[in-house]
Amino acid sequence: MTRIHLTAYDRGPMGDDPVLYQIRVDGHLGPTLLTAFPAFLPEQQGTETVLTGLLPDAAALFGVLSAIESLGLDLLEVRKVRAAERGCDRTAPRPKGDAP
Repeated sequence: MTRIHLTAYDRGPMGDDPVLYQIRVDGHLGPTLLTAFPAFLPEQQGTETVLTGLLPDAAALFGVLSAIESLGLDLLEVRKVRAAERGCDRTAPRPKGDAP
């Protein structure tokens, strides 16, 4: 018996806006290695480097991940940063009744 799987409609908005990513790699990246990631702002956190930057689409993200692999860097984490984390002060208390 052949089973047929129908695709579900995605009624959500198309993501045309660039997305802010944080990419964490093991080790401290020096100036030479950082030239491979010109769209990212580097930050040293302990023994790791966090690269933060906007990427226009998934293809650009895969390109960055490919560069990390090609350079022999140990990828620890890739995080898509939500808008709430970009521009809001998360330490400020919210008034009661406001949605998160």
